[in-house]
Amino acid sequence: MLLLLALVAPALGEEGAKRVKFLNYPECIELSNGTTTVILGPHSGGRVLKYEFKGKDVLYLDPREAEWGTEKAKGRKFTSAGRFDIGPEYIIPRHEALWSGEWGAEITGPRAARMVSQVDKATGVMLTRQFTLAKDSSHLSCKQIIMNLSGENVRWCHWSRTFAKGGGIVVIPIDEMPARLPKGYVMYPARNLINLQPEDSMVRRRGNFLEILGPPAHPKLGLDSNGWMAYQLPEDVAFVKVYETPKDRPYSEVAAFNTSVWYPKQSKIPTVELEPIGPANEMAPNTSASFTEDWFILENKFPPKGTDLNLAALAEMVNRQCVLK
Repeated sequence: MLLLLALVAPALGEEGAKRVKFLNYPECIELSNGTTTVILGPHSGGRVLKYEFKGKDVLYLDPREAEWGTEKAKGRKFTSAGRFDIGPEYIIPRHEALWSGEWGAEITGPRAARMVSQVDKATGVMLTRQFTLAKDSSHLSCKQIIMNLSGENVRWCHWSRTFAKGGGIVVIPIDEMPARLPKGYVMYPARNLINLQPEDSMVRRRGNFLEILGPPAHPKLGLDSNGWMAYQLPEDVAFVKVYETPKDRPYSEVAAFNTSVWYPKQSKIPTVELEPIGPANEMAPNTSASFTEDWFILENKFPPKGTDLNLAALAEMVNRQCVLK
């Protein structure tokens, strides 16, 4: 049944990389160093199931995932925690083989692994996700490769859909005088509507930063980030994603933003989706495009009630600790 779980004979003896059972998922891959643990699960969509630093996991994993493979879970799809996807959201057809299908997984080196999807007929592509954990920090490199295996040109982009635990504060660096978005962000009052001049007490602009304090009136926001986003958790750590945001390439979301934040209202447990979005890729047959997110977990205090998060200090920490070497 688990036909794709091993692409080749698994690497043996690689430092900080091994196969483990996680919850009820067999043959996951664990990457670890002295402080950080990453669990990769190929069973449903090629996801990061855990990203933990000094015992603090920043990802939201639905408790029902523990029922995977049981009669109770029969027919249910499991798609929480560290999700990746391709888009654009409003154009791409349903692509279950990529989103919730079974993937292959292999260890590729010290603290390194990759997961590979099935070929998806709806989009014409196969996805490869490559993960490398640093030797001495929380830095996790997450590279997604889109390979066009169809007989015609396709135009897809990277779309991250990572669920983090709720209750935190989103921080996104933006231009102090936004060139495109009057308020620094757009809001979706409904799936088919975009508000270009939103006003919401949970979203505010402070200098060169947009700060989202909690779930806004409507769950989906689109923004233009300047190269990173941070999510400050109450557990006194900040989950940081660093990614390229080129201004000379087209973006194919309806409002052409490079970052989205979504608060699912249907979730009984608070969570937030952190979504870097890559530029559009025009791919001829048998060509590929890639996009990399670099993840970090930084120790940073959550602000006491009635006080503000020190955005300048957080940005300085990101610039100091998350510089890619």
